[in-house]
Amino acid sequence: MQPITQKAMTPEIIKKIDDSGVIAVLVIDELKHAVPLAKALLKGGVDSIELTLRTPVALDAAKLIKNEVPEITLGFGTVLTTDQVKAVVDLGADFAVAPGCNPKVIAEAIKLGLPFAPGIMTPTDIEMALEEGCRVLKYFPAETSGGMDNLKNMVAPYQYLGLKFIPLGGLNINNARTYLESPLITAIGGSWIAKSNLIHDENWEAITNNAQEITDLIKNIRSKK
Repeated sequence: MQPITQKAMTPEIIKKIDDSGVIAVLVIDELKHAVPLAKALLKGGVDSIELTLRTPVALDAAKLIKNEVPEITLGFGTVLTTDQVKAVVDLGADFAVAPGCNPKVIAEAIKLGLPFAPGIMTPTDIEMALEEGCRVLKYFPAETSGGMDNLKNMVAPYQYLGLKFIPLGGLNINNARTYLESPLITAIGGSWIAKSNLIHDENWEAITNNAQEITDLIKNIRSKK
């Protein structure tokens, strides 16, 4: 079999995500929270985010973060349509991810040069993603799908292809190590770092502390490799 070409993710973004080790998954309901939230994460050492397109203000919030906190690697999540791909490209997205594996959305991302990681949960999903030229994949929902044990077994037939995964769904500071110690994982997705209640309460200190805690864990794990 010929090596599968990686068309959906650039080496530069792969390195940025891998260097980060964690991507903070965010749901922003109010524009006023965008910049202080990004700054709170950055203060704690988390510089990569997945801003989900689940609220009316998501794109405007991204503009503010892009302009005022340029150190952030700006990713988008819940990218479900080709129109959303175009919208985040216009905003200067660094990357995007989706919960599922939609060939039309992947093709649009590749056409527009948007680094993209589709979501997978089964071997069929993996093979659909491979067919589209994807080598970095979102493993979702991770914990309810069987966690790392399931992923290791599912990926065994494809491991020689050098696939990398971003697990999301049910991860927290207590189980993060299980994922981060695996060579299959490039970074974990963390929605617990900045939960909606912390954002609504403007508890930036707690968000910074959560970010620092996972950053310290990543450093600890990588120092032993």
